[in-house]
Amino acid sequence: MQNLPSIVDISQAIQLSVAPVFLLVGIAGFINAFVSRLSRVVDRSRHLEGLLQEADGEAREDALRELCILDRRARLVYVGITLGIATALLVCILIVTMFVEAFLGANHALLVGGLFVTAMLSLIGTLVAFLREVFLAVTSLTVGRSRKLSVDPEC
Repeated sequence: MQNLPSIVDISQAIQLSVAPVFLLVGIAGFINAFVSRLSRVVDRSRHLEGLLQEADGEAREDALRELCILDRRARLVYVGITLGIATALLVCILIVTMFVEAFLGANHALLVGGLFVTAMLSLIGTLVAFLREVFLAVTSLTVGRSRKLSVDPEC
């Protein structure tokens, strides 16, 4: 008969999996932030596309420039969401692997370590995409300001 894990072994496995669960909560927060930012980008893009039909000259150029920036932002948000979900999946697989290791008594240390490192690399990618999208959003605030500065120096 095979030795089954004791309650102590199971409770230790649960304790070890608590940290990755907190990581999942943080990742969910980033995904939520990305979804919110994507919603704003889509709303602004639809608004600008509606204005394009009536705009001409400099207003049309400004709208097209902003649409280009919004397109880049949307792609960064997409990358961030994809990497965030990949990170969450890797963390879930890590938790399952830790439980399987505890129940079967198998030694999957390399697999657990590899999953954790891969999850952290994916999380780094998520954070970089978020930071890049925020930078792009902030720099896009200057679109059309050069004309306003000559009229209103406080702008």
